[in-house]
Amino acid sequence: MYLGVLALTAFVLTVFLLVYLGLFLGRLPFLQLDRTGVVLLGAIALVATEVVPLSGIGEVVHLPTLALLFAFMVISAQLRLGGFYDWVVVWLDRRALAPPVLLGAVIAVAAALSAVFSNDIVCLAMAPVLAQLCRARGYAPLPHLLALACAANLGSALTLIGNPQNMLIGEVLRLDFGDYLRVAALPVLLGLLSTWVIIAGLSRGHWLEASASLLPSALGRAGEVGVPLDRWQTFKGLTVAALLCAAFLWAHWPRDLLALAGAGLLLTSRRLHSRQMLGLVDWQLLVLFVGLFIVNHAMQQTGLPAQAVAVLADEGLDLQEPAPLFAASVLLSNLVSNVPAVMLLLPVAQAPVDGPLLALSSTLAGNLLLISSIANLIVVQAAARQGVVIDWRAHARVGLPVTLVSLVIAAAALLPWRA
Repeated sequence: MYLGVLALTAFVLTVFLLVYLGLFLGRLPFLQLDRTGVVLLGAIALVATEVVPLSGIGEVVHLPTLALLFAFMVISAQLRLGGFYDWVVVWLDRRALAPPVLLGAVIAVAAALSAVFSNDIVCLAMAPVLAQLCRARGYAPLPHLLALACAANLGSALTLIGNPQNMLIGEVLRLDFGDYLRVAALPVLLGLLSTWVIIAGLSRGHWLEASASLLPSALGRAGEVGVPLDRWQTFKGLTVAALLCAAFLWAHWPRDLLALAGAGLLLTSRRLHSRQMLGLVDWQLLVLFVGLFIVNHAMQQTGLPAQAVAVLADEGLDLQEPAPLFAASVLLSNLVSNVPAVMLLLPVAQAPVDGPLLALSSTLAGNLLLISSIANLIVVQAAARQGVVIDWRAHARVGLPVTLVSLVIAAAALLPWRA
């Protein structure tokens, strides 16, 4: 009996370590698996061996989080198909803003959109058009694209729907939408202001591309920007999003059910086919969530995580204290990405401060390294397609100070919660 339990624990631990090694490396050696594939393979191993029974998956997977995430993917798809994100950048271009002012406008717009819609989607939609805007005007694209990535990460920390890890934290810990917004508002706004100061300071004297002069932009002419604006489809998407945010603030109905109702309303369209809408849903991310729920549940059942937390507490690193939890969240978010980090740390989140602390620290940590956030990688890939190279040094020159300053601000804002 004892040997059987020991063998089962060893098996679960092996699967867990391989999954998180894959998350750290981005793949497993010699296998054509990305992070989602690695997690899925680990979950399949645990289900196939009945460590996690197939009939019990519904109890292991947190369905409200998945429902909320899926619903906002549908809303974002509505806006992408309606050309809203492209129109936003074209609108900025028509203002003919000077580079420092455009930098501030990009930060404000990216942050505002990311607070409601996924920061990844915002970067995916805006980065190519923003690069075109800068090139058309002779502006250096690098500072503006870095500002887009940093602001999208920062802005997504403002609400409990801004990114997947915040959705998870809000749903599992049942955080109040308005209470969290009041806690996060000041550190996020100060972080955004600091981002503009840092990037503007580093870009002084380097606002224009080499051998380029300021030209009237040609951006926005017919055929030159991705998706043309469909006013009715955009209006529908923005209206549903606004009504949902209002309901989250003032109604006490389940956020997941409200969001699903909004997504269902948008899917009942006479013009946009459901195949188009669902084709823009990030199914890989949803599969990643399901797999991580299974893998982490199996690991929790062994009792090893609780023992590790107890050992760390004996060594003076009690994860149930704000400072060690904050540091662990930042570290793990950069090692294995913020969603897996949050899933690992949620079981020790007991105090009222722990929810906002995990949401802010795990999200703000995404600006530290190029690989710390999917949003960063999306901007880099979009920039490369426009001939703009963003390597890890260029990103770190901005990302490191932005992350350190924003984390210090967040930590200071959370200090009054200690009592």
